[in-house]
Amino acid sequence: MQKTARMENRTKRWREQRWLLDSVIKTVGPEWDQGRLGGKGSRGGTSGVASFRRAGAKMKKFDDIGPEFAREGSRREKIARAFEEEGRFVSAYENYFIASLLYASAQWPYFDINEEDLKWESKMISCYDKFIAYAPHPVERIDIPYKGTALSAFLHLPSNPAKDGPFPCILHIGGMDGSKENMVSLHGDSALKRGMAVLALDGPGQGETRNRGVTISSDNFSEAAETAINWLTARNEIDGERIVIRGSSFGTYYGTVAAAGLKNKIKGYCGTGVCQEPGCDTIFNTASPTFKVRFMFMAGYEDENAFDEFRKEFDLRKIAKEIVSPYMIVAGEADQLSPIHYTYELFELIESPKRLVVYQDADHSMANAASGELGEDRESLVYDWLRDRIDDKPVLSERILVDSKGVMHPTPY
Repeated sequence: MQKTARMENRTKRWREQRWLLDSVIKTVGPEWDQGRLGGKGSRGGTSGVASFRRAGAKMKKFDDIGPEFAREGSRREKIARAFEEEGRFVSAYENYFIASLLYASAQWPYFDINEEDLKWESKMISCYDKFIAYAPHPVERIDIPYKGTALSAFLHLPSNPAKDGPFPCILHIGGMDGSKENMVSLHGDSALKRGMAVLALDGPGQGETRNRGVTISSDNFSEAAETAINWLTARNEIDGERIVIRGSSFGTYYGTVAAAGLKNKIKGYCGTGVCQEPGCDTIFNTASPTFKVRFMFMAGYEDENAFDEFRKEFDLRKIAKEIVSPYMIVAGEADQLSPIHYTYELFELIESPKRLVVYQDADHSMANAASGELGEDRESLVYDWLRDRIDDKPVLSERILVDSKGVMHPTPY
């Protein structure tokens, strides 16, 4: 794995705990910090999960992560190419899609722009473009002009716009370790099957957009999201009066900033897996050191002390009262990256219609707790709520605890 000295020396904990991190990965595998194999792989269906698990089984230290994802991506790409040459185009696009997911994940551990990172990005792009060529629904690669460069995005439509459009649309905002490639599923996507288009966005600091030099700040996702929304409303395929935002992980911060700035330009916002602690001390100073090293790259910082001053600007309490559209968060009660009480405090400040759903004993991914396994599936909870906002159904302001038996206990706000 190609590395740079500036990345290796970016933070104190990263330097001092590398040996420990490698020992942990050797013992428990590449999901020491949060679930990534099942979550990322599931976008490609059962074959996608199998490929991610296959790659993960070969990862014995941190430096294995990028190369092993890339190696499995190359294997899938060869399979896809063979299917394409045989004229088996459904099988081809399925494998090109999975290969693109793997190449996207291969870029995550570099925390820098170097030759290997750019190589995996190039392969990710070419494989996804092959998927687009044969995709079962309309997909378009988009560059949205922004500050002298462009925000990279995909526009997915649920069906033929000439027949069924214009469509309501979700602006999908990811977090720190995702990209636009893994925002829409290969099979049975939750948004598309509910008749909603998706603009999957690499915003500031994310994916291709970061490699174009656009870094993240505490507030620039507001402008980026507005730029994306304005672009959407100019498209004939999209109903500009029916747009919502979906955020995940650190997208619960970015998306909240966007919702506050956009006000009534959107019908609502829903986020899952919170990163809403003012100053982000837990995720950057007590969680795995990879989070801080990664985010410093996203923000364009090399000096840790300067970054520690910068992160103090991340405080949603300053903008909470500016949110006017319906607002929903789905979170784990035991989130290890952002203590849930900070989200409780944020909700006390929000005056718009609001809904907070908390899964008992669940962590950031909400994947392994009994409440998540027995309670309502997070995907149906999120996408039904977003569809209801588009359809102008009434909003109940409530806080819900999903207990260990999967039973929901609502309390009105």
